[in-house]
Amino acid sequence: MEIGLVGLGKMGGNMRTRIRNAGHEVIGYDRNPDVADVSSLEDMVAKLTSPRVVWVMVPAGDPTHETITALGDLLSEGDLVIDGGNSRWTEDLRHHEQLSKKGIGFVDCGVSGGVWGLENGYALMSGGAEEHVALAQPIFDALKPEGEFGWVHAGSVGAGHFSKMVHNGIEYALMQAYAEGWELLEKVDMVENVTEVFRSWREGTVIRSWLLDLLVAALDDKPGLEGIRGYADDSGEGRWTVEAGIEHAVATPAITAALYARFVSRQDDSPAMQAVAAMRNQFGGHALHTSAPAGGDVEGKHKEPEQAPEAEASGASGKPKPAES
Repeated sequence: MEIGLVGLGKMGGNMRTRIRNAGHEVIGYDRNPDVADVSSLEDMVAKLTSPRVVWVMVPAGDPTHETITALGDLLSEGDLVIDGGNSRWTEDLRHHEQLSKKGIGFVDCGVSGGVWGLENGYALMSGGAEEHVALAQPIFDALKPEGEFGWVHAGSVGAGHFSKMVHNGIEYALMQAYAEGWELLEKVDMVENVTEVFRSWREGTVIRSWLLDLLVAALDDKPGLEGIRGYADDSGEGRWTVEAGIEHAVATPAITAALYARFVSRQDDSPAMQAVAAMRNQFGGHALHTSAPAGGDVEGKHKEPEQAPEAEASGASGKPKPAES
């Protein structure tokens, strides 16, 4: 089978290689002439035979929309466009309607696997009509991991990217849980080798996962994660997952908290927490800090109290002393 592939960056370039390794012909276009097989979209389309299949692998938003619009003017009835980027599922409905007016099929495909996909295969979640998915099946088979799993026809147009969106939301929550566990283990002196604790979890535990493997690899590369600032971007799909939960009245507290944690990570100081500190000072006379207390503000607050003499603990009258305010 032959396919046109638009976008030959980190993901698209590796996907071209994996498809070719499976014996298919790929004609790739990219604005970077050093990696492109052809000089233009027009040239790429002209080299394909009908029914032509074109996979779009460019950044979500305007770049994807502009590329699909251009392909709509170049392709013919019976051809197929696959959006394999990280588009929002609502954009899939728009593009499907846009192309269907010209008799051009549309399939959305969520892709997971990152830079490891060339070697391990890509998890694929497709949305679209049966006949359109079937037309691209040889390409899905080439890209997915070996074995029974790794590709799914999730449903109608939009289902692929919606599934990938939820996948990424779950990813946010999982990463946040591992990160919080790492910070807590690092906080206590009695755990002397946190990296080895995490490494031991890779086999036989209920929380073993590829993300855990990657965290261990990161800790091996940079012990204590030194030199890495605690600043985390979000690609958009975590936000979309939270918004979809609100729209459908589905509570997503873990995913939402993980998203908000990334927002907080981008602040050198939190205006909201400044306001909280100011209010605590106003109503209770609690101390205001111009810098973080050494060792953290909970240091020593949860130590086991020493056993007090009975008379001191109960007071002269034998009644418990009132708690200090």
